[in-house]
Amino acid sequence: MYAMQYEITLPADYDMAVIRHRVTTKAPALDNLPGLGLKAYLIRERGVDGSPVNQYAPFYLWDSADGMGAFLWGGGGFGGIVDSFGRPAVQHWTGIACLAGPARNAAPRAATRHTEPIPAAADLTAVIATAVADLGRRARLAGVHTVALAVDPRSWGLVRFTLWDDPAAAEDGIRYQLLHLSTPHLEAITGGGVSGL
Repeated sequence: MYAMQYEITLPADYDMAVIRHRVTTKAPALDNLPGLGLKAYLIRERGVDGSPVNQYAPFYLWDSADGMGAFLWGGGGFGGIVDSFGRPAVQHWTGIACLAGPARNAAPRAATRHTEPIPAAADLTAVIATAVADLGRRARLAGVHTVALAVDPRSWGLVRFTLWDDPAAAEDGIRYQLLHLSTPHLEAITGGGVSGL
C-alpha cells in the first residue's frame, strides 16, 4: 500500500464553490480506477475548523505502485490537475496498515491527517509496533470510517489518515472537509499490519 497527497493552496478570496463543482463533475471518473484503494476529495476553507487557508488536498491510498504511477504520469488523471493548477509537489509514504472503523458503512464527511517525527535515536521496530497498536485502538473509535498509517523513510516521520462520518468526532491533526470518496479497491488494502507489508 502507498499513501499519497498533494496540496493546492488557493487565494484567500478563492470561491471554493469552483472546487466543489470540479469534484462533483470529475470525481466519479475515479470510482473504478485500477490500483486505487481510495481517494478522498478533501478541502480546507479559510476560517472553517481553524484553517488559515483555502486548499484542495486530495488523499490517496494505492494498492500498488503501478496504479499510482499510471495516475501520475501514465495519463490516469493527474494531467487534469496540472492543466488547471500547475504541477504540485506530491507527498508519498509507504503504507503500514489500513483498518476499517465502526462507521465503515456510513458516508464519511470529514478527514484528519496527523503527522509526527520519529526521533533519530528511536528503535524503528518498536516505534512502528507502537503506532500499529495505536492504530488498532483508533480504528475502534466511534465515528471512524477508515484509518491508515504510513511512514516517510526520507524524513523519518509517521502519518495517520482518518476518515470520519461525523466532523464533530474528528480528533487531532489537520482537519479537512470530505466532498467525495472513491473506493474502487478499499477492501484490498484494508487489514494487515507490519507483517502485511
